[in-house]
Amino acid sequence: MTCLVIVDSTPTDKEQLAEYSARAAKTLEPFQGKFIARGEPEALHGEAPYQRKSVIEFPDKDSALNWYNSAAYQEIIPIRNKGMDCQFHLIG
Repeated sequence: MTCLVIVDSTPTDKEQLAEYSARAAKTLEPFQGKFIARGEPEALHGEAPYQRKSVIEFPDKDSALNWYNSAAYQEIIPIRNKGMDCQFHLIG
């Protein structure tokens, strides 16, 4: 079953975020992950505490978890944490 990783984020350092984004996209490929939506959310009800939202689709939960826990992704988490405040959620 398809699995989604939902990322809520607010940029804090544009240079770090640019480096993270370029490297993160490459880490998705071996796990068949792909962005299906990203941008500024429009709140239909309530407040959106983060400025941006990204939705990444994987073929299944194992692929999503293997991506997140991969050495390639784990290596760039310190860059991510300097570039943005964020939350990651797994659905599916």
